[in-house]
Amino acid sequence: MRIRPLFPTVLLFIAALCGCAAHPPNPSFPLSRCVAKAEIEAMSSQPTALARPLIVLAGWLDPGFAVREMRDEMRRVVGDDRVLAVPFGSCKTFDDCRARLIERVSEAFPHDDPRWTAEVDVIGISMGGLIARDAALERTDEKRLRIARLFTIATPHRGAAMASLPTFNRLQIDMRPGSAYLERVRSSASTFAIYPYVRLGDAMVGPANAAPDGTEAWWVPNGGLSFAHLFAHRDPRIVADIARRLRDESPYARQPPTSLPRGH
Repeated sequence: MRIRPLFPTVLLFIAALCGCAAHPPNPSFPLSRCVAKAEIEAMSSQPTALARPLIVLAGWLDPGFAVREMRDEMRRVVGDDRVLAVPFGSCKTFDDCRARLIERVSEAFPHDDPRWTAEVDVIGISMGGLIARDAALERTDEKRLRIARLFTIATPHRGAAMASLPTFNRLQIDMRPGSAYLERVRSSASTFAIYPYVRLGDAMVGPANAAPDGTEAWWVPNGGLSFAHLFAHRDPRIVADIARRLRDESPYARQPPTSLPRGH
């Protein structure tokens, strides 16, 4: 009887550990957490202005906490206030999300071209990466998002592993592998560079799904008692590498990305 109330806590503990098993370091991304944290502090003490505005896009069911957290960290690291956070908590469909994104960017960074927004770099957290790719697609009589570089963190480019669970949520249904929505986004030619990142043990999306077709994501081992997917945007290694790229400095992650370890 004393053990029963602890059962939900034990389940959460086991779920967290799914992404916490020891894994080898990534040869193409040889950066430790300690070094990454030190590098972030060093960059924060020597700010470098962004080449263009930066848009940070929230993931599914994020009311704004994670995306604003990422925005504030990026502002601190790059020393530039032109960082906009866009949550999608009340969006019901990807069309709604696309419209909100283009509206927010157009308001924050006005641009005269009726077909395009101002050119921006984008960080897409989970579902946010799909919204960015969708917003860049051409549609009749609709403005498009002009992306220079897209950085995605645990984005289900090839679908989300857990999206197949029963639901009436349209966004979740469209993130199922093989959905018509994903096929449309995936089959469209991209005019911008995509830099995908993921943590091992990500049971929500699945590390193998976190990169566009024909590419690999830069993966990092998950460590500590941390949920691999939910807190990927906090991983100092991912934050440091994106920040170096935004500052036009040599990144830590190298081409070509190392394939996922066996079992992932």
